Amino acid sequence: LQHYLCIMHSVSIATILIFAYGAIIPSTSGFAARDASSRTRRPPPNRTRRNPSSSSSPKPKRAPHQFDHTKEEARPFLDNNLAVKEQLVNDDAPEYTFEDDDTEQATIIPDGTHLVYFSLDELFPNIADLGFSHKFCTDGKFRDDLRNSMREDIFDSTPAYENLPAKARKILLLPDSSLQGSWTCRDETLRMKKLTEVLNHHLGEQSPTGDEFMEAIGSLCGSEPSYHWIDIVGVMNRRIPHSWHQDTGRSRGGDTKTVLLGFPKEDNYSGVGVFSHAVKLKYEKSSKEHALDDPVVYSGLKIDDEYIVRPQFEQGKEIVMFRDVDVIHSSPDVAYRSSVMRYM
Repeated sequence: LQHYLCIMHSVSIATILIFAYGAIIPSTSGFAARDASSRTRRPPPNRTRRNPSSSSSPKPKRAPHQFDHTKEEARPFLDNNLAVKEQLVNDDAPEYTFEDDDTEQATIIPDGTHLVYFSLDELFPNIADLGFSHKFCTDGKFRDDLRNSMREDIFDSTPAYENLPAKARKILLLPDSSLQGSWTCRDETLRMKKLTEVLNHHLGEQSPTGDEFMEAIGSLCGSEPSYHWIDIVGVMNRRIPHSWHQDTGRSRGGDTKTVLLGFPKEDNYSGVGVFSHAVKLKYEKSSKEHALDDPVVYSGLKIDDEYIVRPQFEQGKEIVMFRDVDVIHSSPDVAYRSSVMRYM
């Protein structure tokens, strides 16, 4: 009897477990037995039911900016070489005045002094037959070697970069990236070693050293320079709005200038798009209360085209310079260049 009761107890427990399991997990045959056609299918999110009797499909949705523009118009890429040919240099642009100019106290800027062109040949007048300007403007390999060696020498001699890994160095020295540092070369040891080699290779033994080249351009900055140097690439293959500003709003020594060395995109280039655009001011615009290292930005300032000067690059005009209180300036709205180097 005891043995029978134990068996019945085990069977009862098994029956209870099977029943409970079946209640929780239905058999697959139950699912299979359902008629799929009897179920109501829910439409996927963000879709409407399609009318089977209609032959037309719904129109694809477009992003808001696509309603009035094609893809090409929404991304206004340019052939910059063609675009700059449509722009005028406008060296004789009239002088611009601000409404808040103090016409009684402000200093009038003499005509012909706002923007001054300079030649690479003029840097070393004592070296006969150097042919610097001609070589620079007609030999793209020389320009590339010159620019790349300057960037490498400045990078390798700038303390801020010395602990960067090799991968970062490679990225920062890519030709389409901007780079900054100092142009001064007053140490007894040669700083611009690679630049010296490039000048010697392309111009011969009579060529200046890399240090002499950097100091010669830097000397055009006048008295009390900041010694800041930057190689600027900028935005290519599209038109951008002008952003008018002054770099410092000062000419600390009275004769302190910003100096630009242009690197054109092609040999024998004569045209605009290499140098910054500028607006000649009638009165000096000084911002002595402004932080020295911060630019003076004229946000939202719209300048009529008649006032905008687009300095022309060509042989004999590889350099342009100006006092920061004599003009307001901007990156070109259409750039066509490899880069422009700014010395301050």
